[in-house]
Amino acid sequence: MARPLRVKYPGALYHIIVRGNAKQDIFLDDKDRRKFLSWLANAVKTHNLVVYAYCLMSNHFHLLVETPDSNISEAMHDLNGNYSQWFNFRHGRVGHLVQDRFKAFVIEKESYLLAVARYIVLNAVRAGLVDHPHKWKWCSYNATAGLTKTPSWLNVDWILGNFGDTRARAQKAYRRFVEDGIGGPDPHDGVEHDFILGTPQFVHWIWDNHTAGSEKLKDHPRQQRIVGRPTLKELFDTVTTLKERNSAICLARLRCGYLNTEIARHIGLSNSTIGKIVRGTYNRK
Repeated sequence: MARPLRVKYPGALYHIIVRGNAKQDIFLDDKDRRKFLSWLANAVKTHNLVVYAYCLMSNHFHLLVETPDSNISEAMHDLNGNYSQWFNFRHGRVGHLVQDRFKAFVIEKESYLLAVARYIVLNAVRAGLVDHPHKWKWCSYNATAGLTKTPSWLNVDWILGNFGDTRARAQKAYRRFVEDGIGGPDPHDGVEHDFILGTPQFVHWIWDNHTAGSEKLKDHPRQQRIVGRPTLKELFDTVTTLKERNSAICLARLRCGYLNTEIARHIGLSNSTIGKIVRGTYNRK
């Protein structure tokens, strides 16, 4: 099974979903949930994380996390490992508690953080467990809305800063914003190839700056390795010389992952000519 591509950079924002192995419950009671939040607080301190939202269900949990130090894999390995060991010891179990591959959507902060934060705190409502998020105490809604004390490790300032110039006004507007989202659309419907949520410009920025080299890693899904790549039209529109054309061909094939047949069809050359250009450039390196 192909491993998901992990895009990591300083300041990256993720919607993390971790599920129980074989769909098993990972929280059996409130003591489990409280202990998990203590491990989360420890991970925030140890790995310099910024947590904007969370929701703990029975067989999975959601986090909205920013990583100033580009360390999401290390942080989640620590969090999941510490909690799993404690859980297994407490309940007399052995083996894997959570799935090895956690889900990580890369989020464009300015465009989608609020929508994803709302989606996360409404998880129990969508599951039919409660009719309003304030009734589900195992999510960040009450703290952000000003209904309970805010944990020191939870950052509510950025979210509230979008809703008002005073704390009270911002909290009231936030509560209205979340209520307006009940029964609303899923922001993840705009996800590109199952892991990037942002504008087209953000998706291309990810490809241009943070996936170089992934096109050679065949153990990742191909669609994730090429997401955000420029179109063939964009690659060849400004080409004026033979040297520029050949460079564009190599870029299209080696970095962007286009097939020889796709490139040949676009610029009117034969497949064999495209292959020779690519192989010849490669051999001169």
